[in-house]
Amino acid sequence: MSTTMGSSVGTTRDAAGSEVCIGVLAMQGDFAEHIRHLQHVGARAIEVRTLAQLNECDGLIIPGGESTTIARLLLAFDLMEPLRARIRDGLPVWGTCAGAIMLAKHVPALDRPPIGVMDITVDRNAFGRQIDSFEADLDVTGIEGQLHAVFIRAPVIRDLGERVEVLSQLEDGRVVACREGGLLATSFHPELTADSRFHGLFVQMVREALAQRERRGATA
Repeated sequence: MSTTMGSSVGTTRDAAGSEVCIGVLAMQGDFAEHIRHLQHVGARAIEVRTLAQLNECDGLIIPGGESTTIARLLLAFDLMEPLRARIRDGLPVWGTCAGAIMLAKHVPALDRPPIGVMDITVDRNAFGRQIDSFEADLDVTGIEGQLHAVFIRAPVIRDLGERVEVLSQLEDGRVVACREGGLLATSFHPELTADSRFHGLFVQMVREALAQRERRGATA
């Protein structure tokens, strides 16, 4: 999988040879940057605002932005329950920053219910205000070499359930990336750098989920 936006890559395909389709929730936040990275690693990327678009996806990214706004818009567009149903059915979903907040089962002081599918607690704006934004080089499980990460009004992930795997921590031990099955959460914004490796990692998760579904279908 390529490292930077300038490298060439082949088309990402599932086990049956079809092009993988990754949706990016495009109601609010930095969805365009995710689209560019997904296209760079060879996936077909679409903006998701409707149920029909959601149903077209093999995987979904919930981008950064304002978590309360995203929660309200999911409810307003009647996507909250369909999205929960797709996730229960095995749809891989990656939430970055506000997206990670939306995936969490426990979010103190959120004025609307999150999607609530990942066994984690997420503290909003845990590092402070916009002025307290920072960058750091991280070791990430599944990615070779360090990853440069951008934190903007970033949340912190804590109280991880038994099935949740820590993928990355800051030097002080605070968790900033984790995975539970097909669910991925990051406190930082991989889409705001030129490095596409985290997007490549998620596309690989989607391919694995599709392959597992095909195997289950073949043995049913």
